[in-house]
Amino acid sequence: MPKMTMVQALNMALRQEMEKDDRVIVLGEDVGVDGGVFRVTEGLIDRFGPDRVLDTPLAESAIVGMSIGMAVYGLRPVCEIQFSGFSYLNFHQIECHATRLRHRSQSRFTVPMVLRTPYGGGVRALEHHSESREVFYAHMPGLKMVLPSGPRNARALLVSAIRDPDPVIFFEPKAVYRAFREEVPEEEETFPIGKSLLVREGRHVTLITYGAMVRPTLEAAERLSQNDGIEAEVIDLLTLAPLDDTLFVQSAKKTGRVVIVHEAPRSYGPGAELVARLVEKAFYFLEAPVRRVTGFDLIMPLFSREKAYLPNAGRIVRAVKETLEAAA
Repeated sequence: MPKMTMVQALNMALRQEMEKDDRVIVLGEDVGVDGGVFRVTEGLIDRFGPDRVLDTPLAESAIVGMSIGMAVYGLRPVCEIQFSGFSYLNFHQIECHATRLRHRSQSRFTVPMVLRTPYGGGVRALEHHSESREVFYAHMPGLKMVLPSGPRNARALLVSAIRDPDPVIFFEPKAVYRAFREEVPEEEETFPIGKSLLVREGRHVTLITYGAMVRPTLEAAERLSQNDGIEAEVIDLLTLAPLDDTLFVQSAKKTGRVVIVHEAPRSYGPGAELVARLVEKAFYFLEAPVRRVTGFDLIMPLFSREKAYLPNAGRIVRAVKETLEAAA
């Protein structure tokens, strides 16, 4: 199997789905001639032409509005918003139309569209380019919220998202775009939306995370194992809506201790919903309070303070040790 970056894996997913299904359309700002700001759509316009790879005006509400119309009329549009911080302009189209059309029409119409967008920090970007606001979309009924963590699961999840009959928000952690390579099979591979993944087995503590935070979480788990003999179980959620709580609840029941890691702000963030699920379904198995290692309740800082904002392996290790001490 060839080793690919996440950018290459996503490009392959788009190319192969466009080859198999001529209903799949790609549209967004600079996705055609320039191949996308991060080159995820590079080469697609040369292969499929400007009728299926559409360079749009800088108008996010129009991009999403057109995608909804295309989807209702039988196409499978994959639209790109250049950065998640620009997606606030398409909230009306998503919340008032994309999420509601199946319900409004009593399932006569569905909206099989995907909204792709880079999110998160770690690349020294400008304001509105580094937000982690996935909870906005995870909170909307009728919408699926996917956040891959590596090249292989990104490719498999994007294929599943394109084939899904309902609208999917696909957040791509840009800090992972070219950070490492993984073996990605050239033959078809999908991964079900709404399923999480056990990426490291352990017995002392459960670490729950997703997206770009999977790598520092795994780094922390290795440090704990090598330096302290603490074996952490790591779960990659992959999808926030629908949320697969079965795996992390089972893990929490086994270890009795949980630390949640995400780069979104702490208050009302995804971690709060995870804690609520754990209290509802595993309360009597918990031997210590659930801890959260998250971003802070402030606007993502620029350049010199960006690393201080983002969770890292050191912060995760400290939280695990505090959890174990509290349980002693």
